[in-house]
Amino acid sequence: ARIDRELAPLLKLYGRTPAVEFGPLRLKTVLDSLVKATWVRTSINHAAGTIKRCFRWATENELIPGSVFQALQAVAGLRAGRSEAKESEPVKPVPAVHVNAILPHVSAQVAAMIQLQMLTGARPGEIVIMRGCDIDTTGKLWIYKPTRHKTAFHGHAREIYLGPRSQDVLRPFLKLDTQSYLFAPREAEADRQNRRHAARKTPLSCGNVPGSNRRRRPMTTPGDGYDVAAYRRAIARACIKADVPDWHPHQLRHTAATELRKSHGLEAAQVLLGHRTLSVTQIYAEKNVEAAMKIAASIG
Repeated sequence: ARIDRELAPLLKLYGRTPAVEFGPLRLKTVLDSLVKATWVRTSINHAAGTIKRCFRWATENELIPGSVFQALQAVAGLRAGRSEAKESEPVKPVPAVHVNAILPHVSAQVAAMIQLQMLTGARPGEIVIMRGCDIDTTGKLWIYKPTRHKTAFHGHAREIYLGPRSQDVLRPFLKLDTQSYLFAPREAEADRQNRRHAARKTPLSCGNVPGSNRRRRPMTTPGDGYDVAAYRRAIARACIKADVPDWHPHQLRHTAATELRKSHGLEAAQVLLGHRTLSVTQIYAEKNVEAAMKIAASIG
């Protein structure tokens, strides 16, 4: 869906233009159109990268001359403060009160994923793909090694450490089939149907028989695993029900990073978050402003 969105402006402007005639100036025209459409600068740069990768694929498969792709490489991304593109708002930690407020309004599966992110600082994409076969449960400290993660293409290993509280969250979802995802929308929907049936007030001899009013051919059916988009939508719906400001799962990583930095220091936060450098951790971990204000007040 993201790739479709990023390629749509290109197709709108130059959908009928031969690929061999698409050069740097036309790419810059596409980027200018995104600036006028009020896309944020980082999204515009992502779109430029997607377009270039499409032309690289065409070059690799000898569909276009290599000179076309090489020419597009000359177009640099938009730099902060040096273009008219607006900047995106920095991702902020989500207050714990807003997290706790939505827990009664989400499934047990989504609630567990939220709690795990708060405890471990893992990325949403690492949580939704958890399987039993990826978790080493032999020691007191469990170790989860995601099969996919953000820096895997760099050859970096990723280990997420699961302490006693995280283990307590996970245990109800461990399965005999270790290849299955621990958190399944199919199971969440089954739980919801069971709760509705348990709360039924109409006698079973009256009204609909359980399952009789379901569509024979539904447009969509719950799957065996969440993706990040579905996880985010579940949280967004719960925020509306709980009447709290909308927040998304990536903010939980920032929340965990801030708490880790506050309680254990920057270097410990770096290791637990899986960052290669401290500078990246500083982006995620909000500085403890409250402590700084107390120090400033004490020294006058």
